[in-house]
Amino acid sequence: MAKNLYVINTESRSGKSAICLGLMQMLMRNIRRVGFFRPIISVQGNGKRDHDTNLILSQFHLNETYQDAFAYSLEQARDLINQGEHAVLMENILAKYKALETRFDFILCEGSDFIGGDSAFEFDINAEVAANLGSPVILVANGQNKTPKQIVAQTQIAIDTFTDKGLDVLATIVNRAEEVNKQEIIGGLRCKYRLHEECLTYVIPEVPSLGKPTISDVKKWLDAEVVIGQELLDVQIDDYVVAAMQVNNFLEYVSKNSLVITPGDRSDILLGCIATRQSQTYPEVAGIVLTGGIKPPSSIMKLLEGWTGVPMPILAVQGHTYKITRILMEMYGRIEPEDQKKIATALGSFEEHVDTAQLLQRLEAKKSTKITPIMFEYSLIEKAKADRRHIVLPEGSSTRILQAADILLRRSIVDLTILGNPDSIRAKAAQMGLVLDKAEFIEPSSSELFDEYWQTYYEMRKSKGMTQEVAHDTMAEVTYYGTMMVQKGHADGMVSGSITTTQQTIRPALQFIKTRPGISLVSSVFFMCMSDRVLVFGDCAVNPNPTAKELAEIAVASAETGIQFGVEPRVAMLSYSTGESGTGLEVEKVREATIIAKQMAPNLLIEGPIQYDAAYDPDVAMTKMPDSLVAGRATVFIFPDLNTGNNTYKAVQRAANAVAIGPVLQGLNKPVNDLSRGCTVPDIVNTVAITAIQAQHALKAKTE
Repeated sequence: MAKNLYVINTESRSGKSAICLGLMQMLMRNIRRVGFFRPIISVQGNGKRDHDTNLILSQFHLNETYQDAFAYSLEQARDLINQGEHAVLMENILAKYKALETRFDFILCEGSDFIGGDSAFEFDINAEVAANLGSPVILVANGQNKTPKQIVAQTQIAIDTFTDKGLDVLATIVNRAEEVNKQEIIGGLRCKYRLHEECLTYVIPEVPSLGKPTISDVKKWLDAEVVIGQELLDVQIDDYVVAAMQVNNFLEYVSKNSLVITPGDRSDILLGCIATRQSQTYPEVAGIVLTGGIKPPSSIMKLLEGWTGVPMPILAVQGHTYKITRILMEMYGRIEPEDQKKIATALGSFEEHVDTAQLLQRLEAKKSTKITPIMFEYSLIEKAKADRRHIVLPEGSSTRILQAADILLRRSIVDLTILGNPDSIRAKAAQMGLVLDKAEFIEPSSSELFDEYWQTYYEMRKSKGMTQEVAHDTMAEVTYYGTMMVQKGHADGMVSGSITTTQQTIRPALQFIKTRPGISLVSSVFFMCMSDRVLVFGDCAVNPNPTAKELAEIAVASAETGIQFGVEPRVAMLSYSTGESGTGLEVEKVREATIIAKQMAPNLLIEGPIQYDAAYDPDVAMTKMPDSLVAGRATVFIFPDLNTGNNTYKAVQRAANAVAIGPVLQGLNKPVNDLSRGCTVPDIVNTVAITAIQAQHALKAKTE
């Protein structure tokens, strides 16, 4: 079975980094330990890191250092060969690879970049390294600005050359081709494969946003200083305009998303550019580069700093205008580790155009039964995408919510409704360079369903003293409106809490979504992603001091949640004593809760009271509870109170370097989940995916 895969491109700027992102994601979903290795990189020294190596290590948090991930720079490799040390080069590359092989189940290898001016040398050395590693090859061909005939001819030459060198060409990916030429390219290459029928062929069309630079790229490329607009550096650049004319003439040359290059003392050009973003009759400028090492005078800076929501970034650089323009003309868009929008776009495009199931089957990669945090997180995304649900996000004014929404939509994970003022949300998204066109925006008080919603709320709560006026005003609150969308079936789930309290999220859900039959309370779990397993911790966020009956309900609900997400439940009812060894009110509560939980779910493996070490560690379990089916193998840990649970999950998160995903609310008829106000954008993406999966199960339970 294959233990590695080697990605080789045929020329520079083929989009190989995007392909490696997609392949690494595919591999990590299915293989426990995946490493990354580049035999030869293009850049080393002067404090700079190889772009692709840094990208993969950063994005996937691989358990290897930067130095582990490559053997030589291209210059070093060429020098060794010129000195007659070809054998030394290969031996050392193999030694470096073998060191990784002992630590990983699978290694994705990436060839050199073909930017060293000697493509024949790089082609040969990549082929030789792949052959010595015994690795199947994925060939990445560049289809940009080529006809289908040119693509087929050039790609076929590469395939034949690799085959002649004894390489197994597993698949060919033609990247950056025109969408309209896709079938012609695939058909042409298939006709050419008479002797190589096993080779798979995929075509990924050009994605302009991946090849075009952003303001952030310009900042790095020029080592520029951000004068203003630090939060707007993700804006994409479509063109360059050198502003040397008077502003009235210059404006005739402005185009959408153009980067304006002008001397730093041209305040008139600067103000004119900003004015284009406020005007409906001029295209929007992406940003400004001020040359000559000249910053705006204090009066202009005062104006900019007091201008709420300055709509574009402004950079300042050393060097005259012509020099800076010439440098920029050599720049091209790259996928940077911090640019999650580009990464999401690249992954979405790869998933759309490459049959990963077919590729994995052909690769015959060995799969592990153990689950890593990254595998678990990717499984969330895959499960959510498999049956896409409609999620409402009430906090349309939250920057993090909008950033997460961009990723969720780019990767087609869910359908979204975002609550808030539609014009404000769209303007904010545009300033941040986000694409939210596929989302629905609703202002609750202006919605055509508003009257129906508040009247329904009034009817549900009038017996508890609710008045029509209060119901009307309350339903204008975004969390109440979003929760009513879920209750009415106009959305499948809701995620809130990035800028609101837990109480604001849960209260409306308790009022009219209510708990499932047989469940008297809402509780929560965290998915604790350890290095080689996923555990379920409950309740660590909602119930301060549950009774024995409530603790039993939490245990059963937590087990059910675990099942929904692929965790085989073995439930440990935690206490400060194990088995019959201890006494006290808290121990008795856990003992009673264990009895009730077993009555509620007779087929569920439950042990309690039990200490954490006995539940988690097989060696301790052999001493304290040698006959238990749960001790030492527990996957669901139920804490006796909120104080214990909250502190323990945070301690495990920090001490064991675990990834904590949650809190995930459970017990409701329909899913509503609460975010921490300190949540990150990936946290939001994961929570939305979890909510979508819960919605899938809720719908399934309703139809059964």
